[in-house]
Amino acid sequence: MTDRSCLTIVLAAGEGTRMRSSLPKVLHQVAGQTLLAHVLSAAPRGAGTSLAVVVGPGHETVAEEARRVRPDVMTFVQPARLGTAHAVLAAREAIARGADDVVIAFGDTPLISADTLARMREPLQAGASLAVLGFRAADPAGYGRLIVDNGRLTAIREQAEASASERRITLCNAGVMAFDGKTALRIIEKIGNANSKGEYYLTDAVGIVRESGLTAAVIETGEDEVRGINTKAQLAEAEQVMQTRLRKAALDAGVTMVAPETVFLAGDTSFGKDVTIEPYVVIGPGVAIADGAVVHSFSHLVQASIGRNASVGPYARLRPGTSLGEGAKVGNFVEAKAAVLEAGVKVNHLTYVGDAHIGANANIGAGTITCNYDGFNKYRTEIGAGAFVGSNSSLVAPLKIGNGAYVGSGSVVTKNVPDDALVVGRGRQTVREDWARRFREMKALAKKPKTG
Repeated sequence: MTDRSCLTIVLAAGEGTRMRSSLPKVLHQVAGQTLLAHVLSAAPRGAGTSLAVVVGPGHETVAEEARRVRPDVMTFVQPARLGTAHAVLAAREAIARGADDVVIAFGDTPLISADTLARMREPLQAGASLAVLGFRAADPAGYGRLIVDNGRLTAIREQAEASASERRITLCNAGVMAFDGKTALRIIEKIGNANSKGEYYLTDAVGIVRESGLTAAVIETGEDEVRGINTKAQLAEAEQVMQTRLRKAALDAGVTMVAPETVFLAGDTSFGKDVTIEPYVVIGPGVAIADGAVVHSFSHLVQASIGRNASVGPYARLRPGTSLGEGAKVGNFVEAKAAVLEAGVKVNHLTYVGDAHIGANANIGAGTITCNYDGFNKYRTEIGAGAFVGSNSSLVAPLKIGNGAYVGSGSVVTKNVPDDALVVGRGRQTVREDWARRFREMKALAKKPKTG
């Protein structure tokens, strides 16, 4: 199909009133990504392709999301909601550019696949003027039926207008269509609004194609893939289907999941080899987990990078901007935000690390807090390689703790600490040079090889 150019038009102008939400329908999320993002990600891309999204008036947030996901997108506004054909003609300018294929998809069908959208174009290459996506419904009630005669689609019959025999047909209309670009605009412009609602329905294109002596074909897919989202209940159902897909893909890629049905993944989660995910883990968008890493139970990760052989949790929370180096350990009831933990860092218990950089092999004791916010601004904490911070310490940013420094338990550190210094103090900060000397001697002794 690389020799044929393609325009994909995604209709995203619906209000979604049944969602009972002030958020536009296509901006609700499944697996950490908006409904619209899923559809745009499935749309054809690369040389010879173009993409348009039709939004409703006042829905600039939808246009912004489209541009975030696909910077190459064109956006058009449907000024009044007068049906699907009317929405498509809002993108008349894009259609008039003359792509070989014009694919019409919907922004509220997040389970649609790139493979299915590609298959929609195959009948056009074979000479059809229109291809319609259909599915075999377990319960066809309420769906438009696809009437097929000798392999050709002759009509789409709505439930209310269908005869008794037509209502027994289980092949139903999914709404997605693909037009031959040479005739697309002419066919869609012929669609009228002689119906009870006075709207322009894209489904009428089938009759116009037939009356023009042209050919319409059907491409079938599974019912799950064309689930439209109109209610929060349907949103939850789509989430369940998507999670099943993502878990299977992770297992097929070699991820070990003890109880996969309890693990929630994002659409963009990436895994290395020999990764283990224990039960009841939630992974939000933007998470990459490298080879050999383990995420223990009841942990929550968003926009975080987990290094090789690192360990997270149980009961850990990694917020956006967190990065764990090779072999780093973040233990139970630890929260990290915008924090870089280099290789071998240990933060094992009851600790908050925010806006911080921790050098390799440093140890952060239980109950330690990086005090990064003064009520107005955020400040950074830098902890050097090999440093040791004792339990229940408060590190008041902005702050630098040197390489190999030792902070005694219960200290409140407000001033920068030099390399290899020892700091003790409860409610104050004192650098004890005599203790620091002894501490350096003990470290040196510990590094000596044991004999006999």
